[in-house]
Amino acid sequence: MKNLIIVESPAKARTISNFLSKEYKVIASKGHIRDLPKSTFGITLDEETGDLAPKYSIPRDANPIVKELKKLAKQAETIYIATDEDREGEAIGYHIAMAIGKEPTQLPRIVFHEITKSAIQHALETPRKVDMDSVDAQQTRRMLDRIVGYKLSPLLASKIQRGLSAGRVQSSTLKLVVEREREIKAFNPEEFWTIDTLFEKNIDASIYNYNGLKIEKLSIQNEADAMEIVAAAQSESFVVSKLEKTKRSTKTPPPFMTSTLQQSASTQLGFSPKKTMMVAQKLYEGVKTNKGTMGVITYMRTDSMNLAREAVESARKHIQATYGDKYLPAKAKTYVSKSKGAQEAHEAIRPTMVAFDGKLAADYLTADELKLYRLIYNRFLACQMTEAQMESQTILFKGDKCTFKASGRKLLFDGFYKVTGHGDKDKLLPSLDKGQAVTMDDIKTEQHFTEPPARYNEASLIKKLESLGIGRPSTYAPTVSTLQTRKYIELDKKRIHPTEIAFTVTEMLEKHFPEIVDSGFTANMEETLDEIAIGKTSWQTILKEFYTPFMHKIEEGKQNIKSLKVAIPTGENCPKCESDLLLRKGRYGEFIACSNFPKCKYTKNSDGTEIEGPEESDEKCEKCGSVMVIKNSKRGKFLACSAYPKCKNAKSLEPAKEINTPCPECGGKLQEREGRRGKFFGCVNYPKCKFIANFEPVDKKCPQCNYTMGKKTLKSGDVFECFKCKHKIEAK
Repeated sequence: MKNLIIVESPAKARTISNFLSKEYKVIASKGHIRDLPKSTFGITLDEETGDLAPKYSIPRDANPIVKELKKLAKQAETIYIATDEDREGEAIGYHIAMAIGKEPTQLPRIVFHEITKSAIQHALETPRKVDMDSVDAQQTRRMLDRIVGYKLSPLLASKIQRGLSAGRVQSSTLKLVVEREREIKAFNPEEFWTIDTLFEKNIDASIYNYNGLKIEKLSIQNEADAMEIVAAAQSESFVVSKLEKTKRSTKTPPPFMTSTLQQSASTQLGFSPKKTMMVAQKLYEGVKTNKGTMGVITYMRTDSMNLAREAVESARKHIQATYGDKYLPAKAKTYVSKSKGAQEAHEAIRPTMVAFDGKLAADYLTADELKLYRLIYNRFLACQMTEAQMESQTILFKGDKCTFKASGRKLLFDGFYKVTGHGDKDKLLPSLDKGQAVTMDDIKTEQHFTEPPARYNEASLIKKLESLGIGRPSTYAPTVSTLQTRKYIELDKKRIHPTEIAFTVTEMLEKHFPEIVDSGFTANMEETLDEIAIGKTSWQTILKEFYTPFMHKIEEGKQNIKSLKVAIPTGENCPKCESDLLLRKGRYGEFIACSNFPKCKYTKNSDGTEIEGPEESDEKCEKCGSVMVIKNSKRGKFLACSAYPKCKNAKSLEPAKEINTPCPECGGKLQEREGRRGKFFGCVNYPKCKFIANFEPVDKKCPQCNYTMGKKTLKSGDVFECFKCKHKIEAK
């Protein structure tokens, strides 16, 4: 063996091995093999200089792979570091070199944005050195996060409750969620009315002007005002006062970067950010294709919109050959990221082979892989196609006091919609002449109230984080997952709700550690890390500037922050054991409990109402024989084992509804079920069969691939959609 190539993941190693001769050995480090220890702080302070130094260690479960790497390194003439080309990948490469006893800057470092044969060969021909500025930036991020997490989390635990955590990105993200909930709670709805009419030829129109004043959304504030306008309109005659047609272009969407991919996958596919990144990782590291195993998309953790010239040329040739000259703009389109601190040396997320289209990919990819791949593939083609052309139509119907407006639209040229699809149907207005008298056939009013701002979903929260410059592509999905794991947020119908403890923690941090929850501070720190990565700022300077004042606040907090764990006597006695009753604060708010806990477990709500215990059912647990009890959740009642937490058996109270269509994977029966994200359809043979659908399968085969289709309701109407290749046909 002459050459050793070290990557992070086994899948990546297998794919790269396919492209190289036996002179190369490709091995995976399986992620981080050297890191700050989990059990101790892992950072030392030099009392004289004030410098902070990380004390890295090799985790016990990484010892076997380090031993193997050292053995292979001794046998190799050349050792290549081939970890991902981002700061985390650079740091992993640095730690690999240190773990095997090599000077990192002396080993050739190869980088690539896609795992294809040509990309790997080019990387081997153009090696560079490990970028120590990027390593220092990543070390700074890691140490800042360790300082905040390791020092602030215990303070929260001592002052509020055990199990709480804080983090530099995590806590500022949580504040956004809490602030949105505060806005919703403080919102005062305003009444407003709309007035809609139906003119001859079935033309819908809305009030536009009354007594010379333009009617805005909140102009009509009560029923009396609305009825005044209605009375005036009913007594008037109307003529067509304006006919207008305006052409406009709809710009092509830019290629995906991490945040926009996560947002689109959430809204269009129903994928969580975490799931999106897991599926994208597989597509990047290598899947089976008609050309063998290779990566079919470029690196998925990026904030760049750059595209390789060769890839753009390939896309343009495909567009011209497949769709014709009118879909190809005169010159290639370029895009610039608006993301703060975007690393433009990287590429946007795109397919690695334009020839590997959605139809061909359906023969090789799993259902989830295919959905995400098609989303990426179509967006890449769309970004290099011509703009769509629309025609907006406007008609004004004028009376003495009232003017009503009708609007229509027509798609003149589909452009990039040819590949992405266009959900809105044309709304055409009939032909009329200016000055023509028209009859108003109907008029109606409707009362409305303004609504508070919507709670974030995962996609909109990530969009907000990106716009504020909080975090980086690699941190968006993990941050949301961490908040869920720590019980700071809950997802209900895909909307993010902060728990009671989220308010308590955020309020304490706002008062005593405002910089930790300040989005501006967090974003500025990201910019500072960018400066370290390009060698403009010393990482030790940044660490010292943060550490000293932060630790001073920690010590102050230990002394001055009032503990919320202190129980307040209520002056009442426990009805069960006569001990004092105390007002306590729990994860979900205040409650009253017996001071003789755990001997006495009496509790009641803070308003004095009894906390109802679960109702016993007639069923026995099939796992342990205990009585099954009826409990409540946000999705309704369900059966749970009374021996919880020793036995965690639970099932729906209502029998699952079976549908007539058999499972397309195993032929078993399909059932309609209710999950965290709403209704879905699953196979009775789960977990052996993992078929799942979020709309109802029907007894209809796809004309493209002969797989089962399901009935889906879109804005444009009902369609049958194939669960495998996503082909759609209109449901008649």
